[in-house]
Amino acid sequence: MVKIDVSDHTFFMKEALKEAEKSLKYNDVPVGAIVVKDNIIIGRGHNTIEKTGDSTAHAELAAIKRAIKKTGYKHLANCTMYVTLEPCSMCSGAIVLSRIQDLVIGADDPKSGASGSLFTITADTRLNHRCNIIRDILKDECSELLTGFFKNLRKKK
Repeated sequence: MVKIDVSDHTFFMKEALKEAEKSLKYNDVPVGAIVVKDNIIIGRGHNTIEKTGDSTAHAELAAIKRAIKKTGYKHLANCTMYVTLEPCSMCSGAIVLSRIQDLVIGADDPKSGASGSLFTITADTRLNHRCNIIRDILKDECSELLTGFFKNLRKKK
């Protein structure tokens, strides 16, 4: 496996976008997430809400669960999560609880984003853990994937 410098956010966000595209197969909102530790992807996830009928089947939770399983430990200290859409409050809470160090976001979510848009759970100083947040990595590509999905969804109705 080739190690990539973690500062190369574009590379890892492209991997998150690949995950997001998997959601399209099931008509799920195309959101993808990966968790990186020591420059290696240790967790991947994409939305499977429609596929599973589970409203909690978000990309971030899937990636966190896989990373925890891979490391064998509940905390993901020194890990970075890349996500194509700003996490909601549920996922932001899970990111804090799993102690992810850095959160890299593609597109903002002004309607339900909880990492700076509507709420700022992942950087709230009242909590015992906070993430460093990096925004707008491949913002246009992440936004276009979501915009295209919703445009096609409206055409079908």
